[in-house]
Amino acid sequence: MSEREEHLVELVGDDGQVLGETTVATAHQPPGRLHRAFSVLLVDPQGRVLLQQRAAVKTRFPLRWANSCCGHPLPDQSLTEAANRRLAEELGLGPVALTEVGVYIYYAEDPATGRVEFEYDHVLRADVPADLVTRPDPDEVADLRWADPDAVVADLDADPRAYAPWLGGVVNRLLHPAGPARPGVAASEAPERSGGR
Repeated sequence: MSEREEHLVELVGDDGQVLGETTVATAHQPPGRLHRAFSVLLVDPQGRVLLQQRAAVKTRFPLRWANSCCGHPLPDQSLTEAANRRLAEELGLGPVALTEVGVYIYYAEDPATGRVEFEYDHVLRADVPADLVTRPDPDEVADLRWADPDAVVADLDADPRAYAPWLGGVVNRLLHPAGPARPGVAASEAPERSGGR
């Protein structure tokens, strides 16, 4: 088990209000506990998004294509600080300016590992230069590629098992931004691509 599996995460209600905390490992054990997470999409000047193929050693949805970076803020940690920490760890990037484009609540079971994703997911966007240099950590990232977001949506329908189950909702928030979550207001749920609820 990686050290990050012992990090604490915030347990939240459907409205994003904090209810408590637990470890990453416990939050992802069946039946899952709704907790705060973030998904980052790096967008180049042509509007393409950087996708990462999750490393084979990931405990949830290994070798599936996902958004640029994702993770969990520690309790009381800002989303920007947490996301920039993970961007450095996963992709070797310095801090970037992030904008929240919405929240996506999803539930998905990983049949390969028996783990569960049940996340109150803040979707964050960062505009980056066309010549962005990355230094991906092979323990985190198997591969990287740039993709048109509309083409990603179409491919999710054609081959959903190649992608992490949250990617559809994350790209939907990018294409149809809702702005940052307001405390006490329940997040809307994007259509599920896989995993079911």
